[in-house]
Amino acid sequence: MAMDWIYVGLGLVILLLAGDALVRGAVNLSLRLGVPALIVSLTIVAFGTSAPELLISIQAIMDGVPGLALGNVVGSNTANILLVLGVPALLATMHTSECSTRGNFLQMIGATLLFIVLCFCGTITWVDGLILLTALFAMLAYAARSAMQHRSACAMLDPDEDIEGADPSMSWPKILLFLGLGMVGLPLGASLLVDGAVNIARDFGVSETAIGLTLVALGTSLPELATTVMAALRRQAEVALGNVIGSNMFNLLAIIGIASLVGPIPVEPSVLSFDLWIMLGASLMLVPFVFFKQDITRIWGIGLSALYVVYVAIVLG
Repeated sequence: MAMDWIYVGLGLVILLLAGDALVRGAVNLSLRLGVPALIVSLTIVAFGTSAPELLISIQAIMDGVPGLALGNVVGSNTANILLVLGVPALLATMHTSECSTRGNFLQMIGATLLFIVLCFCGTITWVDGLILLTALFAMLAYAARSAMQHRSACAMLDPDEDIEGADPSMSWPKILLFLGLGMVGLPLGASLLVDGAVNIARDFGVSETAIGLTLVALGTSLPELATTVMAALRRQAEVALGNVIGSNMFNLLAIIGIASLVGPIPVEPSVLSFDLWIMLGASLMLVPFVFFKQDITRIWGIGLSALYVVYVAIVLG
């Protein structure tokens, strides 16, 4: 069992490093080729930061444990709100009262409800995957059009614009090195983590879905947690809130959408009766911050973090 924990830890570290390398390489390659910075932010950065979840989900389906794939996404979305927003609030108040994210929040709720409806069909098939991907493309197109209208005069990267992974001085060999490390490291890390997590689940008599909801989901939410902590310390509340909302939408629509094209994803009864509603309830907890101009204070941080600890205890119990 010790080796399985080592595989999980090593796989997680490789995933985080490879995901960061892929984002840096892809962002700078796109900007060198003249792709607008806005499009880079909406597509490549979003895809790159969610690449660990995507590779884990695909690997899990190929290994015959689709419950791990579904649990990873549902658990990650719950962790993104309760933990990823809760922990940074313990360090510094996030002034979400100054943010304007109503449109994006409503899109996230729409994506969540669509996902829940498809889950109640019993098995998420390739047809459901196409529906999710269609919704994703529609949301990206809407976001791109709206942003272009407001930023048509500065669509290309500005030297002072803060885009994750952007480095105007990065050389071509370094760009290619980052891309290579990302493309090699992601499947390797996903394979190690999935194999270790499945063995741990079997040793403890816990289902693969439960491990996906907790251990794997927590691990793959670390990039969002790190980003949100830095945003909170820099008093960039909109970055923190937008990061969580965007990541949750991408998880539901892109990761499950693509993974279901690899193989069907059966939905366990426990997920239908409990975990999906916890995910929806956690999402609705953003209402005070989005609509009623509430700041995420330390009290909120304690409450959100405590709820996540209780949720994990219930799942594993």
